[in-house]
Amino acid sequence: MIGPRPLLVKYLDRYTPEQHRRHEVRPGLTGLAMSRVRNSAGWDKKFELDLEYVDNVSFLLDLKILFWTIAIVVKREGINEDGCATNSEFMGTKKDKV
Repeated sequence: MIGPRPLLVKYLDRYTPEQHRRHEVRPGLTGLAMSRVRNSAGWDKKFELDLEYVDNVSFLLDLKILFWTIAIVVKREGINEDGCATNSEFMGTKKDKV
């Protein structure tokens, strides 16, 4: 239930090797990025939070993420990125791709 939210398959070849590490854990309905910034942050911040989860996965962190997700949804925070209905398409980064 907890893990990085799955992204579109068309994004796979746009990941850097570091970003690809998000696949070291199972995807989930909610994750650290969803529970902290939802869609309000850019892709770099979302990947940063996904990798923080990968590096620190634990039952306690999963419980925190569950509670943070409930709070951010109830407060209706971070629903969209500025200028987008939800968030912009991930176009990759300027770093080396996988």
